[in-house]
Amino acid sequence: MDEPAFELSYDYLAIPELPFLHAKECTTMVDKSGVHLLTIRYCKCPNAAAPDKQLFAMGMFPASFSRPKLAFMFSVLDNFLLDNLECGISAMNYYSKLRRMTSSIFPHLVPDQYRELMQVGRQWHQLKLLKWNGFAHKRKQPHASELALFCPACPQPSINAPQPAKREENDPEWLYARSLVMDGNFKAEHLHPTHPEDKVWLTDGQCFMVTRDQYKAHLAGAKENAQMSECNNHWAVNQANASRHRLEATGIGGCACARHGCFVPHSIVDFQKGEQHMNMDYALCHALSHHTDGLSRALTFYDVNCQYNKYFRHRVNESQHLSIPAGMEIVPGIGLWHVHGHQDKCYVRYASMFITRAARIDGEIMETLWVPLNIISPSARGMSTPHRQECLDYQMNDSNFMKMIRMSGFLCRKYRDTVKGVSESMAVFEKLTETADHVMVETWEEQDRQAQISRTSDPSAMDVFQELALLSSRAGSGGGNTKCGAATWIASGITIEELQISLLMDIRRLGKHSTKTQHLEIVRRRTKLQSQIDEFTIAAVAHLGEDFDLDDDIRDMEIDFINDSDGDGDRDTDSEHDSDDDLQGNFFHPEKVVIPLPSNIGIKRCTELGVAQLVGQEVALREGQANDTLQAIRVLLADKAVLFRTTVHLAKSQAKSTRAWTQVHSVEKVIRLQMMIYSKCWLQLGNLEAHNLLEKYLRMEKSHLKATAAVADPNARGQRNSTLPWFWSLDVQGDSISSDWMNEFYRVHWLCTKALRDRWSEGLQLIEHEMGWTLRFFLHKASTWLSQITHNGDPLPEGHKCYAIWQAHMYHELAKHARASFLKANPMFKMIP
Repeated sequence: MDEPAFELSYDYLAIPELPFLHAKECTTMVDKSGVHLLTIRYCKCPNAAAPDKQLFAMGMFPASFSRPKLAFMFSVLDNFLLDNLECGISAMNYYSKLRRMTSSIFPHLVPDQYRELMQVGRQWHQLKLLKWNGFAHKRKQPHASELALFCPACPQPSINAPQPAKREENDPEWLYARSLVMDGNFKAEHLHPTHPEDKVWLTDGQCFMVTRDQYKAHLAGAKENAQMSECNNHWAVNQANASRHRLEATGIGGCACARHGCFVPHSIVDFQKGEQHMNMDYALCHALSHHTDGLSRALTFYDVNCQYNKYFRHRVNESQHLSIPAGMEIVPGIGLWHVHGHQDKCYVRYASMFITRAARIDGEIMETLWVPLNIISPSARGMSTPHRQECLDYQMNDSNFMKMIRMSGFLCRKYRDTVKGVSESMAVFEKLTETADHVMVETWEEQDRQAQISRTSDPSAMDVFQELALLSSRAGSGGGNTKCGAATWIASGITIEELQISLLMDIRRLGKHSTKTQHLEIVRRRTKLQSQIDEFTIAAVAHLGEDFDLDDDIRDMEIDFINDSDGDGDRDTDSEHDSDDDLQGNFFHPEKVVIPLPSNIGIKRCTELGVAQLVGQEVALREGQANDTLQAIRVLLADKAVLFRTTVHLAKSQAKSTRAWTQVHSVEKVIRLQMMIYSKCWLQLGNLEAHNLLEKYLRMEKSHLKATAAVADPNARGQRNSTLPWFWSLDVQGDSISSDWMNEFYRVHWLCTKALRDRWSEGLQLIEHEMGWTLRFFLHKASTWLSQITHNGDPLPEGHKCYAIWQAHMYHELAKHARASFLKANPMFKMIP
């Protein structure tokens, strides 16, 4: 039987035809929900506004002003700007999203208005900035930096801080200083524009980027001498000599307030050939002139300040386009993250910790400010030059706005941390001062005072905060000047050797049957140790010279392990000695690497390298290591004897006896570690040919580790004829006190502790003032907006009045919240009328 024919119909699935294909008389309207076609009838009354103004009245921004056929809703422009700020979405991606929202299966048929969105978006940027800064009320054109928002917590005379003549008598002058951090960002590149003749500038120099023509005039007259760093191989200095011809800008650089992280208006510049001095000079000079009338001091933090600041004033004096406020003192510093990449002497000369009246500051906050800019940098790379500048300006202005509204919470957290820091640093310093010799303390105080007085004219005066020579009589036969920081470098190498010995002993104790957890712990320790060895080896070039070949001196470290044959110590059998390779397979073995210390290189090789003076420094440090380990061994042996007599012998149960033996074995492990460290130290003293010390410090034998009751109780029965090993007769504590190298380190420790206490104390004073400045800033802005309600005595339109009142209310709310927060954090906060 034939089955009936069946025809499948798709009529019920038909998709409505897209209106874009035939509509020609409609106006395209772009909204957050997608792209739409509307038939718009404009009012044609005799007194009717032009079509573009009628669209504005309806909340639409026309793409053209003569015969508009495309308009963007205000809401979609605000949404696009917010997505661009928070998510880094480009105009192309945003409009692509709108097309897909309009038609998920035919987005390519939706009209492409991407370029129009970029054009209208730029105008929307400008209008927002003009409105936020009151230029719709002022009826005048903005000048340089007038569309930018600055930090509410930095002192700005006549805005949030009084002029010098109106300050209180007991108000310290150093509090009214501008703290600036300088930095470059090489990810914000810019390609040469394809059509440079099409450039249209809307906000040139009115925000954060400098005015282009004036900046070009400065670059044309400036001379940049290619200068390689006299310090270490800094990225910024060497990058200044790198040129990339395909780029109009190799990056950007500028200034921000170092304490709060707000970009300084009109201080961001483009780089043409890396981070050159002439670029940063222009940025710094403009930053020093922004609302600084009445300020006499500025702290500048720059990762290459040890080189940059040397001839800064000379370069300014030679330029016709640069100037510094008259009478302003420039105090250079280096951020704490970057200072460790310099020579050791730069740390004490430029680190903020040693700058008097700098308060507690790290000088590295600008690194965090580049992060959001780097999100939009790829999309801005190919923009026209004006459009890129506007995008960067808008991002930086939003960054400052977010800093402003969160400033009260930031200062409260900082205040609580500072109060804690003041208390802790004060307690440590007072305890240290009490235990020190009063005559020496007076000497150290005078050294600190003289160093701070001479710091500006002679930065080397700050070297008193660094270990000087470790006793000239022990400087070795090489003589000469001791390198600053060499003792610290050698001491770190000795610490690495101790870590290697500890790791070797722990690996030997594990044996062949280690657990996975133990295996992973060894891998973690080896990785950390390898990182320390790498840092030490890289630093070796600075102390041993470039002729030192690192690869020739990397070999396995030899350690003679001492077994406990009595069986009450660690189980070290021959099979376990060979289990190292089984434990790690083909993994690296940093615990066996010989690091390039003078004792490992040899006196002959040190002499060939011209660093024979390092031998004397290591000898002095090895002497201290021997004293420390022997003192630890004596204390531990006494503890073992006391434990044995008071716990093991008196244990009344098997469980207590087991716990007692566990405690004894734990002490024995530490004793053996200290003994192995001493043995290695003794061998290294032999390599250094310290024969006079080897007469005092003898070889350690296994029998010396036997603790007797005489250690804990010399008057006990049966101990009359017992003799103690040689190291019990050494006066280690007395030797340490009389040792010049110990006094040197103690002096440096006291000075550093004092500096830390002073910076915390200064920071507390400064934060209390910053709270007041922030509150005054909000009140000043509120008062300014209230004054915008009228213009020359004439009332403004209702819309202008409402917006001014709304802005004034916003700043009053910020002031109200700040006042409450400050009082909660500090009940003694000084109220402002």
